[in-house]
Amino acid sequence: MSGFVSFVGSGPGDPELLTLKAVDRLKCADAVLFDDLSSGPILSHARPGADLVGVGKRAGRPSPKQHHVSRLLVDYAQEGGRIVRLKSGDGGIFGRLEEELTALRDAGIDYEIIPGVPSACAAAAAAGIPLTRRLTARRVQFVTGHDVTGQLPEDMNLAALADATASTVVFMGKRTFPKLLALLMDHGLPGDTPAILAEGVSTPAQHITRHTMASLAEALSQEISDKPALILYGPLAESSCD
Repeated sequence: MSGFVSFVGSGPGDPELLTLKAVDRLKCADAVLFDDLSSGPILSHARPGADLVGVGKRAGRPSPKQHHVSRLLVDYAQEGGRIVRLKSGDGGIFGRLEEELTALRDAGIDYEIIPGVPSACAAAAAAGIPLTRRLTARRVQFVTGHDVTGQLPEDMNLAALADATASTVVFMGKRTFPKLLALLMDHGLPGDTPAILAEGVSTPAQHITRHTMASLAEALSQEISDKPALILYGPLAESSCD
């Protein structure tokens, strides 16, 4: 008989941001397949003796292919028992959740999805700002900074991303940000639009810095750290604090 898979959002990295349901599933799991950003103290909640299997992907580093991860998840589930697929942040936001759901459905394996604290929300909280503001920031948009090739996606809605009345969060965008800014400025976004670089959010390596879009693009063209990061820009970023 096939097992049961719990897709668990682990939040941005701080184990205190785990939900009660996430902790319960970890304590009951026979195997935990985890992302890199879901490792460390978060795994201390796993049941002693559970198989802990790292399947995370990080930009610029050797990483398992998605179809291998999906196949491994199916293989574990077909052995029976309770399986946790631990994803950083919320698995439904740029977490490749759909590919793994499809693999389980095709194999006839039951599952549940447990949401986690989105890293974008944690980044805004760390910067001391909301993501919306009445009258001046009525819309929030999330966008990925790279496609499957690691390049800036070619089909981005640049007019929407250049909207000065929206709060925008760019995931996985440090390497492509200078090119993105050039395109956004062509669509009318001022280079002095406030921006925040949020690195290592909710971890001991957290570093929050304030920029303009132009100064951030210049900084990222000179040096890029290996810390996971989000870029936030728009009308709220100016009220950030380091």
